[in-house]
Amino acid sequence: MRDLKRKLSRLMIGLAGLVLATAGTAAEFPSGPIEFVIPFGAGGGADIEGRLLAKEMSNVLGVSVTPVNKPGAGGAITYTYIVNAKPDGYTVAWNSTSVLTTTNLGNTDFDYDAMDHIGRVEFQPQPFAVKADAPWQTFNQFIADCKENPNTYKVANSGTGSATHAAAIALMNASGCQVIHLPKGIKGRNASVLSGEADAMVAPLTGAIKLTKAGKLRILVVPTAQRNAVIPDVPTARELGYDAELDLFRGLSVPPGTPAAVKEVLANAMRQAAQSDAFMALAKKKGFTVSPSGPAEFSSYLALEDAKVKSILKAAGLYRSK
Repeated sequence: MRDLKRKLSRLMIGLAGLVLATAGTAAEFPSGPIEFVIPFGAGGGADIEGRLLAKEMSNVLGVSVTPVNKPGAGGAITYTYIVNAKPDGYTVAWNSTSVLTTTNLGNTDFDYDAMDHIGRVEFQPQPFAVKADAPWQTFNQFIADCKENPNTYKVANSGTGSATHAAAIALMNASGCQVIHLPKGIKGRNASVLSGEADAMVAPLTGAIKLTKAGKLRILVVPTAQRNAVIPDVPTARELGYDAELDLFRGLSVPPGTPAAVKEVLANAMRQAAQSDAFMALAKKKGFTVSPSGPAEFSSYLALEDAKVKSILKAAGLYRSK
């Protein structure tokens, strides 16, 4: 009996120590600079948004949140780096739908849930766009022409198995249109449409809006749930009778095993940064929807989107194809 009491006493002391250690971790974090890893190159939408969010998080946390670009393999370079980083909160990834596409494509040997996830920051549609002087004024006109000329028209995307490619596949499958999918990279995607190499493209709204406002591109449809305030006259795919919906989202991920208290600090900073005047102004200009969510809500959202991406890639024969 006396031995049992001693064991229970030691157990309680151990648990108390664990609680105090966790509390201490939260109280002390952050005490130094945080590496903010961006999965894509400098100058693109992911980079511009990520750098501004990092700056605003620095203001909230009182330490340097330093953007570092680690592009490659559709985001796999960054996500692999995060999976293997120290789980102390000082390494954070600026994730996107790429965390689902690159893992399901087979660019990594792990799934999206190999990382811990802090929350979603924003989401945006991935519009289907053509050159401004293209003959198609509506998406239905393009589809009618496509059905008369199958495997003729080229639709550019950011890369095989990317979010833009997945959205293009979803749109074409839903409309019964057979096209040639053209992986051109983020910068090459827009250029291929403007040069005439591609007949159309799917891109994040932030990657198409500038050229659209400049009168060089025409957006025909968005595979998203609701119309976007920046392009209010553009219909959704569902409005036209096509069952296709895949948004691009962005958020934060950390190495697996990061303490819950540390993740909460990061989630709060992320939320405040996302709702800052500067970030909200960028959202209004570019057309993405700021919609911060915490770890639990984001995890549920990721599971739903992962199932959607899996289905699209499997239908195209791209699941685990790398």
